[in-house]
Amino acid sequence: MEQRIQEKKLREIERIAETIKELATPQMQPKALIDAVKNRHPEASKKEIARAAFLSVILSAEYSPEDTQALHDLAVETREEGDG
Repeated sequence: MEQRIQEKKLREIERIAETIKELATPQMQPKALIDAVKNRHPEASKKEIARAAFLSVILSAEYSPEDTQALHDLAVETREEGDG
């Protein structure tokens, strides 16, 4: 049962990461991206969005280095704000 819950959470983080990748643009302010992600995933916590942003950074670093810094900034800013 616990494993099923973890798998469900991971799938949700992956869906949020895909949304972040789709919505993120260079020079986009982290707050604007967070708001856009929350519009698509209203149930997502800031902690989940931060995790998804870090996942996006990891996955995009090799293929899209120009987007990596913006995603990293989002992840760090979201994590520093805490879950709210």
